[in-house]
Amino acid sequence: MSQPRWAVVVPAKRLAAAKSRLRGALPGVPHEELALALAADTVRAVRACPVVADVLLVTDDARIGAVARELGARVLPDPPAAGLNAAFRHGADAAGAGWVAGLTADLPALRPSDLAGALRAAEDGPAVRRYVADAPGDGTVLLTRPPGVALQPHFGVRSAAAHAASGALPLTGEWPSLRRDVDTAADLTAAARLGLGPYTAALTVDCAAASG
Repeated sequence: MSQPRWAVVVPAKRLAAAKSRLRGALPGVPHEELALALAADTVRAVRACPVVADVLLVTDDARIGAVARELGARVLPDPPAAGLNAAFRHGADAAGAGWVAGLTADLPALRPSDLAGALRAAEDGPAVRRYVADAPGDGTVLLTRPPGVALQPHFGVRSAAAHAASGALPLTGEWPSLRRDVDTAADLTAAARLGLGPYTAALTVDCAAASG
């Protein structure tokens, strides 16, 4: 088995501003707790991925930073404070010259094996940037770059098309837990069917107990 060599950059907004479309998805659960759980389960899965050597969480939120450190991630402040793509670029610069991936922080069902499969696939073929689209196909959950190539993130509305237009090539493996980002209550239900990580799962259990 090859030695872990990927650095994965995970930007996270301040909890008060994160995942606004998810507000009220879990009745009785404070929104900031849900946003924190999504990020924590994402970082936990990345840390468990056998090909990942370093996880860099870019955030100015103290609570997310504290949890990420406990999970073994490096935490970087977000001095650009200029949105998601600036945070990805900042993290990629800090990661160094090796293999680097940018990953969204809303993957509570992420399995380390799915992430490993995508990262290994990114190492095959030409030395270019690669991306993994989300389940609907419009967004992007993962963007990779080989050594010596800039990450050039274009996350946002219709980011899959934007990454393709910028020269990145799609990675088309199955990897269902990697593709299942969570923006809405329906997304959270779909992620639950795949199996949630412990932080988010605990909140859904608490919500069910309270409603019962």
